[in-house]
Amino acid sequence: MLLPQEIIRRKRDGHTLDAADITAFINAMSSGSITEGQVAAFAMAIFFNGMKRDEAVALTLAMRDSGDILDWSDLPGPAVDKHSTGGVGDNVSLILAPIVAACGAYVPMISGRGLGHTGGTLDKMDSIPGYRSQPDNALFRKVVHEVGCAIIGQTANLAPADKRFYSIRDVTATVESIPLITASILSKKLSAGLNALVLDVKSGNGAFMTRNRDAVSLAESIVAVAAGAGLTTTAVLTDMNEPLALAAGNAVEVRNAVDFLTGDRRDTRLEAVTLALAAEMLVSAKLAPNHKAATDKASEALSSGKAAEIFGRMVAGLGGPTDFISRTRHHLAVAPITREVKAAQAGYVADVDTRAVGVAVVTLGGGRIRPQDPIDHAVGITALQPIGARMEEGEPIALVHARTDADAAAAVRVIQAAYGFSERKPRTVNPVLRRVGG
Repeated sequence: MLLPQEIIRRKRDGHTLDAADITAFINAMSSGSITEGQVAAFAMAIFFNGMKRDEAVALTLAMRDSGDILDWSDLPGPAVDKHSTGGVGDNVSLILAPIVAACGAYVPMISGRGLGHTGGTLDKMDSIPGYRSQPDNALFRKVVHEVGCAIIGQTANLAPADKRFYSIRDVTATVESIPLITASILSKKLSAGLNALVLDVKSGNGAFMTRNRDAVSLAESIVAVAAGAGLTTTAVLTDMNEPLALAAGNAVEVRNAVDFLTGDRRDTRLEAVTLALAAEMLVSAKLAPNHKAATDKASEALSSGKAAEIFGRMVAGLGGPTDFISRTRHHLAVAPITREVKAAQAGYVADVDTRAVGVAVVTLGGGRIRPQDPIDHAVGITALQPIGARMEEGEPIALVHARTDADAAAAVRVIQAAYGFSERKPRTVNPVLRRVGG
């Protein structure tokens, strides 16, 4: 008979739990036969004492097995996905999925909504009129088969134990535990039935892991536990000390992504990160022999227009406009007020408080203060100047798109304070920091 307090006690005292005990505890949590207090105590014991790899593997598999597991064995090619730990101006998924699909992989991308100051891929896709970000399984499979990729949200039956566990962790100060973060991410990705997974682990003042060493630890944990669970996984560490794209918001990031796909404009840092992740996915999926060949293949998918075509077909397949690529600006909502954020002094952009930029989007209405809050897809910030840009006093460092004058004025103040200047041009950082695993 399961005695949850005994499992909690053993982990509290620093002992290693066996897989059977971990599985029994998660099964009891899923069925509701243990209390929230016991789940919270279990999480806190892990928070303070950590988990060995085999324990984390058992936790991950138990949460995966709490719900449905998708099967993509009928696809004519490998199923591969990417997960990001969250950033500001991070619209990589919108660009990456069609690029990789254009290269012969299948990308059943199950994404999330915004968390804290970071934007959510699902909220961005919801800014497209008619787009069904929560389709039934039949439509999801149909679009993946016919188009090559589909970006949707997690269904209720994928890793439901993670939902309960996370909701309790969120209110008991136990979110920032590497074993628990690892199990949360991987349980959902394993339930998606993938052949390979690539992690984009972000580090910097706009990331949840602000210190590089913590980002490395998380990447190493996920790669090791994924290997123990039988999923080929690698990680790329990327810099989040400034917004990745030159836009932050929902509809504004979709416009930025379409401009990237069609070649109208490609932000340098965004391109570097996207191509690095695409190469990693193609090599992991065995669709390219090495990273050089994979990068060339991904670049060709972009320049040929094939990736843009696939994105348009995906949008149409999931209920969006059939002419979305050619008439993007017609279909996306536009905020009624636009205000310039002017440089307070002349000089080079030396640093950006990236978290503050993300918070400004949230306060404009482009993110949530409470889980039930609606999203204003039209608001956001564009024309964000990158580190190293030379500015004269009074030149615009960004454009704020707001619903009201008061919102616009507040965001202007925040963005102005988020930018630091120097007389000397700063050294620019390659946004692709390092690779882990494989």
